[in-house]
Amino acid sequence: MANTDDTNKNSSDEDNFGLPDIEYKPLDQLDSSNPAEETVRETSHQNTSTPIYEEEEEESGTGKIIAWIVILVVLVGGFLAYRYVYVPKRDKANAERLAKEKAVAREKAVADSLARVAEEERLKREAEANAKPAVGSIETLEQRTGHYFVIISSSVDGDLAMDRAKKLSEKGISSKIIPPFGKWKFYRLGIGDFDSFASAQSSADASKSEYGDALWVMKY
Repeated sequence: MANTDDTNKNSSDEDNFGLPDIEYKPLDQLDSSNPAEETVRETSHQNTSTPIYEEEEEESGTGKIIAWIVILVVLVGGFLAYRYVYVPKRDKANAERLAKEKAVAREKAVADSLARVAEEERLKREAEANAKPAVGSIETLEQRTGHYFVIISSSVDGDLAMDRAKKLSEKGISSKIIPPFGKWKFYRLGIGDFDSFASAQSSADASKSEYGDALWVMKY
């Protein structure tokens, strides 16, 4: 038996490497009333969790800063795009639109003016065509007046002068028959009644296109 005990002892000593026997207990079976063990656990727990908490807080703060920087960049970029891209394009478009509107307004004003003038001319011609000419007066002078007359015809027969005067009257032109006087034996038909030779001559020049070049001025 001694040999067996020695053998078991030697085998046990080999397993423990010659160290004395120690009774081991799991951590959850340790006596919570032991302050030393509790302190060790708390210290171990604090030493383990504190660095992790500080690292997470630092990473969270850095993320917020980056987010604010991104938001600021977006806002600044949007403002610059609005100020230097959108606003100039909008102003240019407005200027082009106003220029087109002014051009259209000018063209419309010109067209309206031309249409109004054309309509006035049409109405004038229509009125002239429909209007009956006023009957011109015929006067046979019995004595000198001292005025100047534009003579359009001269005839030896008073009836011929009267016939011509009636035709002028139908057109609304007044005339005066000047009977023969002095050594002249002709009936003269004159139009117009002027106080000066210059006025009568100016009228004669203007009437040549209608009565021909055989016009002259006579004072009677």
